[in-house]
Amino acid sequence: MTSRRGFLKSGGLALFGIGIGGVPTFLARAAETEKIVKPFKKKKIMVCIFQRGAMDGLMAVTPFTDEYLKAARPTLFMTAAKGGGRTTPLIDLDGRFGLHPAMKAFEPMFREKRMAIVHGIGSPNNTRSHFDAQDFMESGTPFNKGTASGWLNRAVGLLGHDAATPLRAVSLTSSMPRSFYGDNPAIAISNIQDFGIQVRGNQNGAKLAARSFEDLYDQASTDLLKQTGKESFDAVRLLKQTDTKSYSPSNNAVYPNTALGNSLKQIAQLIKMDVGLEVAFAESGGWDTHFNQGTESGIFARNVNDLSTSIMAFWTDMGAYQDDVTVMTMTEFGRTVKQNGTGGTDHGRGSCNFILGNDVNGGLVHGKVNPLSVENLEDGRDLAVTTDFRSVFSEVADKHLSINNDGVLFPGWKGSKIGVMRS
Repeated sequence: MTSRRGFLKSGGLALFGIGIGGVPTFLARAAETEKIVKPFKKKKIMVCIFQRGAMDGLMAVTPFTDEYLKAARPTLFMTAAKGGGRTTPLIDLDGRFGLHPAMKAFEPMFREKRMAIVHGIGSPNNTRSHFDAQDFMESGTPFNKGTASGWLNRAVGLLGHDAATPLRAVSLTSSMPRSFYGDNPAIAISNIQDFGIQVRGNQNGAKLAARSFEDLYDQASTDLLKQTGKESFDAVRLLKQTDTKSYSPSNNAVYPNTALGNSLKQIAQLIKMDVGLEVAFAESGGWDTHFNQGTESGIFARNVNDLSTSIMAFWTDMGAYQDDVTVMTMTEFGRTVKQNGTGGTDHGRGSCNFILGNDVNGGLVHGKVNPLSVENLEDGRDLAVTTDFRSVFSEVADKHLSINNDGVLFPGWKGSKIGVMRS
């Protein structure tokens, strides 16, 4: 007999659709009217975005006064100086670091001190394998492959209250991300219009699929239904049965019609519906820029433009909810300091990330980036990791979600915070 704990807490409940499709229509009117339903108490919400493929932090936020970087990237180096050989210069943040011009959507938030950047961030494990580095970052245990749970799942378990809704932790992805593996309920949704149900982690490998939750109830045992609890499915029934039309973002926010833009748009809808969301996850792909990386235009520019405009559309859409929301990006590692022979960069070590919120210690580039001379590079080739990702992730989770249990959140880690959040 499958128990409630085995059903709901064996790594999460994954809802997945056939294809990404458009924005789910049944979320529309409830979100459009801001707070049409209020079954759950309003909570703080953390939104994490994983940039899969390893973002070149040195191009996203460039130490443009560094002559070593300029020499290492003869065709990729960008400057903040007007007329410096590029049609569009970097956005000078502080006289040393420049924001890529395709990320200009971020500039107002940085100037208003609501966005912080951490440079030289990464994992203490020096693997350059995408799979391993992502696994270590999402598990939060960079030297232990045997960790069953993800750090975001553990964060959910440390929130200090029981979940009244299975929508407390939601990933807008087609499958459950490693970050959400674990004992606490979490769901992955790619297209809520047409979904099935998958039970992850059952010892017998059991899978239940259904056209609707009513079908699931009919197929499951009476004991399972009794143990599951009415509250746990009320929110899901709400999403399934609400008759809605197209969603209209607040404050004239315009989302890019991209995978990330659509994911953040759906997260905004869930937040406005007050269905109990507290931790959300989305992904951004295409960051493995080995070839033809480009400068002010090209693959990298398109990626950072999508990242920044999607996040800022979401932030604008949040409006009155902004005090309750913090957004944080992450990527498994950075790129080599020296460009390669095909106009790209290879797997490196340190990168940078962005944290947006009203309780962020913003307007600063945190972390340490030494001059990029060979003797300062990790393995003689990479931006050194000077900030352990756990220092940042734990601080954001602790301050915004009031978790304050780093021993559970990141087992074995005894590092210190770096001040990315306001006291």
